[in-house]
Amino acid sequence: MAIELQGSNHGTASSGSVATIPQFAPPRSDLIQIGRSRRWFLQTGMAGIGGLSLPAMMNLQAQSARAEGSVTPQRKKSVILFWLSGGPSHIDMWDPKPNAPREIRGPYSTISTKIPGLSLCEHLPLQASIADKLSFLRAVDCKASNHTPITMQAGNPLARRTDDNKDGGGYPSMGSVVAKFRGSNHPDLPPFVGLAPSWVADVWESGHMGSAYNPVKGLELSGKFGLPKGIQLDRLQDRDRLRQSFDRFRKDLDTNRTLEHIDRYNAQAFEMVASGHVQRAFDLQSETDATRDLYGRNSIGEKAILARRLVEAGVTFTLVSGAWGYFDHHGDSVNWGGIEKGLTPLLPHVDRALYGLVMDLEQRGLLDSTLILMMGEFGRAPVINKDAGRDHWTNVMSMVVAGGGLRHGQAVGATDDKGYDVKEGLVRPQDLAATVFRYLDIDLGSHWVNPQGRPIPIVVEGGRPIPELI
Repeated sequence: MAIELQGSNHGTASSGSVATIPQFAPPRSDLIQIGRSRRWFLQTGMAGIGGLSLPAMMNLQAQSARAEGSVTPQRKKSVILFWLSGGPSHIDMWDPKPNAPREIRGPYSTISTKIPGLSLCEHLPLQASIADKLSFLRAVDCKASNHTPITMQAGNPLARRTDDNKDGGGYPSMGSVVAKFRGSNHPDLPPFVGLAPSWVADVWESGHMGSAYNPVKGLELSGKFGLPKGIQLDRLQDRDRLRQSFDRFRKDLDTNRTLEHIDRYNAQAFEMVASGHVQRAFDLQSETDATRDLYGRNSIGEKAILARRLVEAGVTFTLVSGAWGYFDHHGDSVNWGGIEKGLTPLLPHVDRALYGLVMDLEQRGLLDSTLILMMGEFGRAPVINKDAGRDHWTNVMSMVVAGGGLRHGQAVGATDDKGYDVKEGLVRPQDLAATVFRYLDIDLGSHWVNPQGRPIPIVVEGGRPIPELI
């Protein structure tokens, strides 16, 4: 049995009803194939991608780089963040408690791994087989986090949900910091791409740093960079013929500017399309059946392949989310089910996606230059509730780190015997951010300037790179 990653079905079932767990299926092919649109020029050149036009984004990023002297280091490095939306259970995945009472240890047994003395949930055999390539952070502080991506994706305990239309306090996500201070690994690709079906719920953006550093909506980007019908690449250099071809689309353009008056940032956006680089990055049809089977033919597996393709193409920071809230396993009466009925069929897909990505990157010589993170917003309560699920738990959570040339084959930190709280080896959100930025050669003393002109540090409250990893 498998679960379909459908964000729109998140929530509690009606009283007294037991939710039917939907079948897991591959994402719609039109989300990951290049589309053809009559409004192509409007979408790519003049209209918003993630709330800001591509030319405007290029312009603002260029202005910031000139003003602050930020440059992209020559060595290409990337980050892929798997966002397990809803709060993955640390006890039922990466920090099992086999000696605890059943109401705490849960329904699963444990299996050994390639790390002597370290065990995982029985439903993560592929991760167990490559545990020497992974680090399991078992004492991650998530006390500032809530049921949103804000705190952990920002790597910042000051960025939190407030429910007063001021969520996040203006602090940006780690991906947006990377977009500003590192930039893209290729001029034809954006620095920060999100692959998520539910944007507001699963992706934190740039806060007050500025919309130029927002992530691009990758599941829409693929359809916005195809050429409209009748436009051939070999005709793009002929401006007269190109202008004629666009005449029939001009009624779609909400602007008085003509091609002759497009500034160089519009021209750069136009050349991104002409190069075909973006289109090739999103073309999953070029992947072999063996590779697609390696990752798993489901939503998170397909997005993991796409994330690898974006790394190869030049995207610096890619965020992957399978569905909104699909790890929110409160119990069998809610949409995603409880632990045994809801989490059990989901774990093999997450297990395979991470395994496939690590092995594929290693085979391609890209693992040391790609840092992989897998985490959610918090853990889940140590005691199984009356609905066979676990409720939210903000004391502590677990996560996995791979690649990046860091030290692996270890468990970092520990919780107490019942998984209630940190016992040793605390990792704070700001430590995670410092680790990511240090890996990407971003100066940890860097600041950005908020709308009031105040310099804001990219690493807050004494954050430092996780010593066991560096």
